[in-house]
Amino acid sequence: MSQTRFYYNEFSTFLRSHFGCKVQKITLDGGFTCPNRDGTLGRGGCTYCNNQTFSPAFSNRTSSIVKQMNDGIAFFAHKYPEMRYLAYFQAYTNTYDSLDKLVQRYEEALTVEGTLGIVIGTRPDCMPDELLDYLQSLAERTFVLVEYGIESTSDVTLARINRGHSYAAAVDAVKRTAQRGIPVGAHIILGLPGEDRKAIMRQAAELSQLPLTTLKLHQLQIIRGTRMAQEYAEHPEEFSLFSLDEYIETVVDYIERLRPDIVLERFASQSPKELLIAPDWGIKNHELVDKVKRRMRERDTWQGKLYI
Repeated sequence: MSQTRFYYNEFSTFLRSHFGCKVQKITLDGGFTCPNRDGTLGRGGCTYCNNQTFSPAFSNRTSSIVKQMNDGIAFFAHKYPEMRYLAYFQAYTNTYDSLDKLVQRYEEALTVEGTLGIVIGTRPDCMPDELLDYLQSLAERTFVLVEYGIESTSDVTLARINRGHSYAAAVDAVKRTAQRGIPVGAHIILGLPGEDRKAIMRQAAELSQLPLTTLKLHQLQIIRGTRMAQEYAEHPEEFSLFSLDEYIETVVDYIERLRPDIVLERFASQSPKELLIAPDWGIKNHELVDKVKRRMRERDTWQGKLYI
């Protein structure tokens, strides 16, 4: 029997090897905000951000965590009755509150039947040691993955998109989390203003030096209602948005330079059509994945082929 060709470490394979069953993340809104929205660091948030782009109908901040979990499970369970779930705290900064309130929300999610663990999306500058103490103890009894929005390894870019933190802060947070034995994920946007191909490829090498377990990539999108949408309308010449073919080539080049053991969770973001200004490729995420694999096969390449 021929073996399946290895192109890259897939997230679904990572989850199945860890849990032994099909696992789905349920996106939750814990009612949090961000320090660059509430005035602590700034207001308005990141220039590209509109949280409506990744908030499904069952992720409603007016509902309890348990209700959001149950609504999400009901959405998937009719098709996959044997599926199990991870509570995914995604909207805004999910470590930005008092420790007791954070613990209350996390623990509430874990009470829902069929929940095997939690995934926490946050900023690198919002991970105090006391919370890491709790997460380390939590990881001894359930699955915990912390995802940091790094977005870029360039401080110039981070300032331009109003992230409010440096790349050094991201390095520190990733290392402190990994030192506790907690799996760490990162989120990166490809094609941010001012970053050319050389910078993007250098970024892959830089991220590979961090103790990351997982990595999410997605293309820069111009979303209605964001500051970046206004910037794009006023100065479109400052943006180099990918065509679909250009993006596929960029992703394949990027994967070649990544450390071979990093698990790749996704390559693109699919925003609601009514919010998306550009680029509109007109394909679903699974179709993009198929195109990336096809291009890797054509190029006879794989994750880490050019990793040094």
